Amino acid sequence: GFASGVFFIGYFLFEVPSNVMLNKYGARVWIARILVSWGIVATLSAFVQDATQLYILRFLLGVAEAGFFPGIIVYLTYWFRSKELATTVALFTAAIPVSYIAGAPLSTWIMDHVHWFDWSGWRWMLLLEGLPAVIFGVVCYFRLTDRPEQAKWLSEEEKAWLAGELERDRQQRKNVRHLS
Repeated sequence: GFASGVFFIGYFLFEVPSNVMLNKYGARVWIARILVSWGIVATLSAFVQDATQLYILRFLLGVAEAGFFPGIIVYLTYWFRSKELATTVALFTAAIPVSYIAGAPLSTWIMDHVHWFDWSGWRWMLLLEGLPAVIFGVVCYFRLTDRPEQAKWLSEEEKAWLAGELERDRQQRKNVRHLS
């Protein structure tokens, strides 16, 4: 329970600074940084030798993960108009419990069946589930583009259309009156 709580302390303390950095460096760079640092800390957790090391790494895991959810939401606003954004965010949010449905049995299977080199299954689980985050974080840095205008996989016509649609959407939102 304490290890779980320590994670959320790190997450809570660094959520706002992480969002400030996301704004400064851009979603692509910051999301990649979150994935790589999260994966490194998760992988290092496989090597803990005592409770103090576990608590330190759990705190650092919270620090590393802080800003991921809002970072993804900000990134989605760069690509989707308001009328598609709610559905897109809902699909992203729905992926969270789906990841539990797939991840929990996989984690259990790893802990129960992977005991290579006289290493405990829980250590292998942390290692095997942390490394893909590092790998895909690097891939994310090189493959993700912050904005449609930067996407090499879109034609010039597609870039112009999407940028125009997003700008029209932003202009329409300026005319919305907000009431307290």
